[in-house]
Amino acid sequence: MEVKKVPQDQSSTYANNSKAVYATSESGEYSVVTSSGWEAEELVTKQALNEFERQACAAYELVKKGQKSPLYYHMYAQRMDLMVLAQSVGWFQWRVKRHMNPGVFAKLSANKLNQYSEALGISVEQLVTLPKLNLEEVKHEQ
Repeated sequence: MEVKKVPQDQSSTYANNSKAVYATSESGEYSVVTSSGWEAEELVTKQALNEFERQACAAYELVKKGQKSPLYYHMYAQRMDLMVLAQSVGWFQWRVKRHMNPGVFAKLSANKLNQYSEALGISVEQLVTLPKLNLEEVKHEQ
């Protein structure tokens, strides 16, 4: 992309920040140029965030019903999926998926809970509980 054509669409997902992108100058050399956003990128980012919200709401309901452990909800609430969470804690996906079973999760060691809480950026106390949410409000915000 040419320097003159780097999008400057004031994307709300950038939160008044800018992003460095590579573009070619008139002489054909690559240089770093700042961009305030691109409308197409903003649309896709918002769609992805809405999908994580939807998944978190669905996970919340499953945890409330006792079908999944709180880990399942917190994974989506922190905008992760099974693969990302497994990579973050350094375990195989099948093992992390097993920990989403409420009975298995209840027996996890303090060390494993600490690893999850660190990967998710929340405390162990938050990890083992389900926050009180009004899902109707969350759904209307989307």
